[in-house]
Amino acid sequence: MFTLSAKLTFYIPHSTSLKDKRQVCRSIIDKVQQRFRVAIAEIDTQDIHQTLTIGIAVVSCDAAHRKRMLDEIVRFMVAHADAELISMETSE
Repeated sequence: MFTLSAKLTFYIPHSTSLKDKRQVCRSIIDKVQQRFRVAIAEIDTQDIHQTLTIGIAVVSCDAAHRKRMLDEIVRFMVAHADAELISMETSE
């Protein structure tokens, strides 16, 4: 069994409050969970209204599959999030 985790940081330029940020956060987390069935949550920067940090964990029986799956999730998030991806860290 192989695991891969990622920490993605997004910038939300139009967010003027934590409520705006929560709407963006909830939307992207719900979309990713519904489509990919992975563990995903906001993990940091909860009090900064224009920065969203999301953690993702992928588990697979195949090391190559987990990498492809994470790449697909990141592409999906970039395409569907109302925010700009500014950094990404991965760890095995």
